[in-house]
Amino acid sequence: MSSALSKNQIKLIKGLSQKKNRQLERLFIAEGIKGISEFLKSDFKLKSLFTTKSIFEAPKDLVFEISEVELKKISALKNPNTALAVFEIPNQESTQEKGLIVALDDVRDPGNLGTIIRLCDWYGVKDLVCSYNTVDCYNPKVVQATMGSLTRVNVQYVNLNDYLTSCKTTVFGTFLEGENIYTADLPTEGIIVLGNEANGISESIEAEVSRKVTIPQFGHIKATESLNVANATAILLSEFRRRTIET
Repeated sequence: MSSALSKNQIKLIKGLSQKKNRQLERLFIAEGIKGISEFLKSDFKLKSLFTTKSIFEAPKDLVFEISEVELKKISALKNPNTALAVFEIPNQESTQEKGLIVALDDVRDPGNLGTIIRLCDWYGVKDLVCSYNTVDCYNPKVVQATMGSLTRVNVQYVNLNDYLTSCKTTVFGTFLEGENIYTADLPTEGIIVLGNEANGISESIEAEVSRKVTIPQFGHIKATESLNVANATAILLSEFRRRTIET
């Protein structure tokens, strides 16, 4: 185990908050005991681990014991939690066109993407397909929000139009005028498309949707225009999975 934190290490780690530097270095950061432990148990390759406590099972030459003051210097969090690790970004894997797949059309909020990755993990969705304009899954805020689920969900960035055009399975999209998700006949396989927080699914992606579904609104006044995209994902995945266990 090494100690102290060099200026070059601080510069590198702080720089990984920016997408261009993550892409250049092919590195990203994970923070906190839970998230780091999940990555250490996975196939992700550790580059370096900075910790205030000797509690992780990792190669000693990659572990740096630092003070809480030093941790604050490199952390992207307001209240750093024990450790920060730098991992290598793996090569992107192709999706398997089977089972349920979630596709995101320009989802921009890191918290939403992180939550959606956790939801995919919870509901057994192994592949998450994102448009190029969707927020980077290795953004520190996304990684933090996934709480380790990023190790179990394959996230792929593609030209979403081309991807959907090439797929032979049913493409579902969420629209106000779609079928009621609670009464629709739902298959065990398909692609569920969710759109941008402000604009929903774009017109070009809508053209690739073969079945439109909606989550009905029950409020008396019905003044709310839309659901948060992560909340909508939770409801949709719950309904699709519920149908598979009904007898």
